[in-house]
Amino acid sequence: MIKMDYKGKITNQEIPLFEGNNAYLRDFAISNDENAPITAGLFRLEKGDSITYEYTYEEMKLIIDGEFHISDGSGEEVTATAGDLFYFPKGSVITFRTDDYAVGYFVGQRGVDEA
Repeated sequence: MIKMDYKGKITNQEIPLFEGNNAYLRDFAISNDENAPITAGLFRLEKGDSITYEYTYEEMKLIIDGEFHISDGSGEEVTATAGDLFYFPKGSVITFRTDDYAVGYFVGQRGVDEA
């Protein structure tokens, strides 16, 4: 029998520093499929420097708190708030910034700590 893996309230857990001094990321759940891994977790950005990230994998991000300003280099910028869903294809270069803070729940087609 294969059992489920319950993580509890991940929004109450500490998220370690990811990049710079205001970006945080933590992988909370990782699939067992080595050929097509799936990783889910939280990304938090606080007021300060923007972060530009090049995706080397496919990712979906659901905004769960705060407000992100997200742009993709085409000149388009979206102000994202709770409930907004994004798809970032492999190869996309995305810039995130916030005037206060924002939190996104992500699911990416990558292994643990490959962000």
